Formats: sequence, C-alpha cells, structure tokens
Amino acid sequence: MNLSKTLVTALSCAMLMAACGGAGDKKATESKDTTAAAAAPANPGTGNAAADKALDLIGASDCTTCHRLNKNAGGASIGPAYSDVAAKYNPAADTTVDRLVKKIITGGSGIWGTVPMTPHPALKPEDVKTMVTYILTLKQS
Repeated sequence: MNLSKTLVTALSCAMLMAACGGAGDKKATESKDTTAAAAAPANPGTGNAAADKALDLIGASDCTTCHRLNKNAGGASIGPAYSDVAAKYNPAADTTVDRLVKKIITGGSGIWGTVPMTPHPALKPEDVKTMVTYILTLKQS
C-alpha cells in the first residue's frame, strides 16, 4: 500500500512540474514567457491601469496553469484560487507582499498543501509585486 502512495505522489509531482514549467534554466523560461505572452488573449481592460498591468503580467506567465481567479471559475486548479490567497493574506502588510513575491520567485510548499509551487526565477521582482498586489485585491465578501 505504501508503494502505491509513493507512486501516486511521485507521478503527481512529475505532472505538476510538467504543467507548471519546472525550474529549467532562465533562458528557456524567458523564451517560454515570450511565447506565452504572444499566445495570451488580449486583456480587455478594467479601467484601472495597475490592475490591467497585473492582468497582462499574469496572462503572460504560467500562473493560470495552476491558479484561477476564484474557486467558481471553470477548470481544475492545482494551486489556490487568487480569491483564497487574498482572503488569507488581506489586509497585507508590505512584509507580507515581499514574502509572497519571494515565494513565487523561489517556489515552495507547505502553506496550501503538499503540492509544491515551482520556482519562477525569470520573473522580475517588480512584476511579481504588481501581480501580488492585484491578487490581494480579489478578496470576496
């Protein structure tokens, strides 16, 4: 029985790494991000320049491979919905934002379960901060 659990865990981790891009070299990630940006649908705009920039950055990255805006959005989700992240960390101090930025860039696990978030070293810290700041506005009542 333990062998079965180990096999399922190993396969799940392998599928997650494949789905979320893995921690390949920076050059390959930059190339992937450029391709993703070209393939991402245009942001229709919210009327808020900061939100529009964050949505463009999210669309150009691989974030939506594992995350959804909210739980009710269609499709399976490996990671927490952005609305759940906002509920957990809102209101967020600057140190919380900085900690989340670091977590996205370096990856990790343990906060939302056992499935690890792959690192995203090619993302610029200021771009990740823009995304995190926007995500934290998505807390639902």
